[in-house]
Amino acid sequence: MYKKHVLCTALALLTMLFLVDCQVQSPTHSVIRVIDGDSIVLEGNRHVRYIGIDAPEKEEFCYLEATQANRKLVEGKKVTLEKDISETDSYGRLLRYVYVDNIFVNAEMVRLGFARTNSYPPDIKHQPYLKAMEIEAKQLRKGIWK
Repeated sequence: MYKKHVLCTALALLTMLFLVDCQVQSPTHSVIRVIDGDSIVLEGNRHVRYIGIDAPEKEEFCYLEATQANRKLVEGKKVTLEKDISETDSYGRLLRYVYVDNIFVNAEMVRLGFARTNSYPPDIKHQPYLKAMEIEAKQLRKGIWK
């Protein structure tokens, strides 16, 4: 019985160490340019489209504000990317959730009112949280919800 307990404890400890190591080892990427409120370019000219949100396009209300907000959040900074299910969209852009420091950028753009949630199955891991941010932005009449 004692050996089984020691083995289970050791296995649990190794699992925890592996998970912590994976989190610490998350690679970061430099943002060299912001395209708009939901797209960026990383070093190596890799384009990234934020999963789960849709920011205004050119000629739409709040386009400049959304682009500026995204720029303020990520341009010239190191970001961490999280993949859901899909690798790329039909334009070849990486589909990712983006984090800078402790900020979930996709959600922050929605919370600020500069993007709507938009579900793109199968990439729906954070949809409930993004939807909650949208409800908050609507209630506070922020950005596109003015």
